[in-house]
Amino acid sequence: MAAKEPTRRTVAAGAPAAHRFVELIPPDLRLDFVGLRFKMLLLSWVLIMIGLASIWWHGGLNYGIDFAGGSVVQVRFTKPTAVGDIRAALARPELKEVIVQDVGKAGTEFQIRVLGFAHGGATGVADAIKAGLKERFGEGTYDVLRVETVGPKVGRDLWRQATLAVLFATVVMGAYIAVRFELRFGIGAAIALVHDVLITLGALSIANMEFDLTTVAALLTVVGYSVHDTVIVSDRIRENMRKMRRERLATIMNLSINETLSRTLITSGTAILVTAALFVLGGSVIHSFAFTLLVGFVVGTYSSIYVASPIVLYLERER
Repeated sequence: MAAKEPTRRTVAAGAPAAHRFVELIPPDLRLDFVGLRFKMLLLSWVLIMIGLASIWWHGGLNYGIDFAGGSVVQVRFTKPTAVGDIRAALARPELKEVIVQDVGKAGTEFQIRVLGFAHGGATGVADAIKAGLKERFGEGTYDVLRVETVGPKVGRDLWRQATLAVLFATVVMGAYIAVRFELRFGIGAAIALVHDVLITLGALSIANMEFDLTTVAALLTVVGYSVHDTVIVSDRIRENMRKMRRERLATIMNLSINETLSRTLITSGTAILVTAALFVLGGSVIHSFAFTLLVGFVVGTYSSIYVASPIVLYLERER
């Protein structure tokens, strides 16, 4: 008896299965991103100018203790206490700028931040806080868990180091892209990173968010995230330049951005949603950190399309 021929189902079972990935936006949508570059660059300049004007109007950023100097005192009460009552207890002439934050221990543990110094330095700040709490709540109703102090010289050194860290990260990221792709891509990426940092700093000033070391860490994260998205777009542009040698660079850029748009929206949208949840639900202690990430991720996604790519196009025309 002759062997049966393999059925179509048998042949199909041995063949590799075709996978379909989720795409929010089809790659052949053909949105004209390059055509809007002048309007978007104007929008970027307006946002940067508004942010710089806000920084000038406020006399600088809202520096935290890390940069401005001061003391941090953490206290624990024996029973739940209102933040307003603690602020009223610390309304003393020797304590100029007092920030009271609930650190999430059922209303019993608080972090008291005092900018500047009372007479006697850290000891004077702690004594003034203890005196104010004792007068308001009585003896034995609280415990001082820790006292930390940052002097003005240390604050200036930290500010200098933080500025150098952000500048160094920006230059290194731009140099990496220049070596990895071409010099014009590196220049575009570096300018886009400066754009992201300036707009984020302006947003911090407008929202009057505290600027401390955790905010600097968030800025460095924004620089890394922004350059990551720029690398994806630049890599697709370079790939299409090899395939479409007769096409104009503007056409190739539009095609490349459209092809990577779905991926950009999925990855950036996920990061933005998580950061927004962190900002809303994370508490006041990390508000400035989460706010910096939230603004930076949005601006970083925008700059990869409307800042880095137009600069590459401009340099191509100049060359």
